[in-house]
Amino acid sequence: MRIIGGKFKGRRFEPPADHWPTRPTMDSAREALFNILNNQLDFESIRVLDLFGGTGSHSYEFISRGCEDVTYVDKFGPAVQFAKKIAKQLDIEAFMKIYQMDVFRFIDHNTSQYDYIFAGPPYALPTIDTIPDLIFEKHLLLPDGIFVMEHNPHHDFYDHPHISDIRKYGKTIFSFFK
Repeated sequence: MRIIGGKFKGRRFEPPADHWPTRPTMDSAREALFNILNNQLDFESIRVLDLFGGTGSHSYEFISRGCEDVTYVDKFGPAVQFAKKIAKQLDIEAFMKIYQMDVFRFIDHNTSQYDYIFAGPPYALPTIDTIPDLIFEKHLLLPDGIFVMEHNPHHDFYDHPHISDIRKYGKTIFSFFK
């Protein structure tokens, strides 16, 4: 895993993920995503929510690019500990709120709104198709915000009322919602 851009560009981290239930986004797909986001977001002035944060790669990428308000949520203890370790190594703890909890519980109890939300749920998660509706029902996204969900071809959001774009990178798909 490497950081693609910003002040930490090129930094590499090796998560001990042999038996983790996480699936880190491929560097090439993450790079393509951030190339799109570069034209749509002012990284230094936004609030970011990273759901199913896993290794934390999206969170580090935003902070590397100047974001000072990132919230990371994942329930898997070793992944959360890894995210805390990397945040400390990079000295970005002040910019990254880390929660170890079930994402659906977080969504249900959260009262904040965000400019950008990323969700990278496990592809086999039985409730993956409910995530976009929950984000909008709970008003987590600010009116001009962007929600991106990573998924595979087994999930289809073409007809979702908030879909704005879909990008495919091999078997990785990013669905953009507004």
